Amino acid sequence: MRALALDIGEVRVGVAVSDPAGRVASPVCVLPAAEVLAHARSFRRVLEDWEPELLVCGLPRTMAGEEGPQAARIKEQAQRIAESCGLPLEFADERLSSAEAKRILREQGLSERSMRGRVDMVAASLFLQSWLDARQS
Repeated sequence: MRALALDIGEVRVGVAVSDPAGRVASPVCVLPAAEVLAHARSFRRVLEDWEPELLVCGLPRTMAGEEGPQAARIKEQAQRIAESCGLPLEFADERLSSAEAKRILREQGLSERSMRGRVDMVAASLFLQSWLDARQS
């Protein structure tokens, strides 16, 4: 089952997708948050290209595992997105995914400026991969 992951931010949404077997996550793109929330053509094109069967959204948690201050906003936006897509929705713990994404991009030699647009999609692929791995076991 192909899953589409969204790392929903206030400005950008990172998009990642799994392979059809649901084993490997890959970063896809970063879209403006307003376009994803409005179900704009750019987001519909991602849905058409990848044909996901499930939406997985990152849920910000504190280091103690509790829902972070942004969690309510993310849950509400994710629900709206899932309803507009007609897809079932699940949440994945996104703790430290952005920090790990930055570390990976830094190792690839990217500057802070050049990684700005990539962090969100890499973070989405990281929490999607963790979510996929947990389903395999």
